[in-house]
Amino acid sequence: MAEKWDIQEVEVWDGNFAAAQAMRQAQIDVVAAYPITPSTPIVEGYAKFLSDGYVDGEFVMVESEHAAMSGCVGAAASGGRVATATSSQGFALMVEVLYQASGMRLPIVLNVVNRALASPLNVRGDHSDMYLGRDSGWLQLDAFNAQEAYDLNLIAFKIAETESVRLPTMVHQDGFITSHTAQNIYPLSDEAAYKFVGDYKAIDEMLDFSKPVTYGAQTEEDWHYEHKAKQHKAILDSRPVIDQVFAEFKELTGREYKRVETYMMEDAEVAIIALGTTVETAKMVAAQMREEDGIKAGVVSPRCFRPFPFDNVRDELKDVKAIACMDRSSPGGALGALYNEVTAALYTAETRPLVTNYVYGLGGRDLTVDAIKAIYTELDANAKAGKRTGKIQQFVGLRGPKLEYFE
Repeated sequence: MAEKWDIQEVEVWDGNFAAAQAMRQAQIDVVAAYPITPSTPIVEGYAKFLSDGYVDGEFVMVESEHAAMSGCVGAAASGGRVATATSSQGFALMVEVLYQASGMRLPIVLNVVNRALASPLNVRGDHSDMYLGRDSGWLQLDAFNAQEAYDLNLIAFKIAETESVRLPTMVHQDGFITSHTAQNIYPLSDEAAYKFVGDYKAIDEMLDFSKPVTYGAQTEEDWHYEHKAKQHKAILDSRPVIDQVFAEFKELTGREYKRVETYMMEDAEVAIIALGTTVETAKMVAAQMREEDGIKAGVVSPRCFRPFPFDNVRDELKDVKAIACMDRSSPGGALGALYNEVTAALYTAETRPLVTNYVYGLGGRDLTVDAIKAIYTELDANAKAGKRTGKIQQFVGLRGPKLEYFE
């Protein structure tokens, strides 16, 4: 466990400042960045630390988010510890280069402050950008509050840089609800934080002229397939490393993380599975439903969106009678991305829980306590009836006629 000197006194930080502080403590060599709401304060905060002499690194202001990730790729390939941050349209502009970073196995850390994608233009938070990056070959960790945004940044560097992993890693937090909400944070001391992350070990760096290497070689059909299969295996093989780093962080701080977090699931008959700040509200409502309505409610929340913890999700939900998959992103004519992941996981279970897709909170619209109570009530009715009382996909909190799709 941590010594008394390892944990600083409580600080009041929002999620952006918490991420910037973790980046400072990791002693990054290069941050290449372009500002975009609501992630701007992360790189702005790091730049301030640099200008004030708190860090010894390089801050590169570029002309676009595409250039930002390109700069990160170059710096990481040259042997540096590298990080940046973005949101929404900026993330979308980065997408081309995300595949370069993962294909080159560069352990870059990217803070994604989740925000809706245009059009129409919207600066508030939903999970459209998180979902956009799910097949880019990056690991994805999800913070539910500001403390976790701080912790997961330190954890992300350690996971990404592990020699058997060497994969870029995103840390997600909800735009404004986490990024701009001040909360009590218990940070590590600078010395303890850096000791946990560890010294950076460069592998196959381009600036080592005694050992020439090539990045981004053209492969075509001869070797592309094998390269991508190996990359996929590395992502799946990162699971025990993630578990180990989580365990080491718990030993240091007492704060426990798992690839799938659960709440009141021991005897749950109905459950919500969700991401981001919705998780904490769902936990509060689940406790209320048990106490006030006698509904055995629980919450399941993937901490890792990639690699998606199929087996853990299946094991936590297989004995539940009715499940709500909460998707905070426009489904674009399909069922939601989280719904598809969860139902794929459950397909390998012997049981067949009733799974309903609830789309909610697009463009930052609030998901109220009453709305979550209504979802739990509907799940309980489904469980008792042994069938859905509505259609598979429903839009929550939408003005106008109720939207339900898919029989």
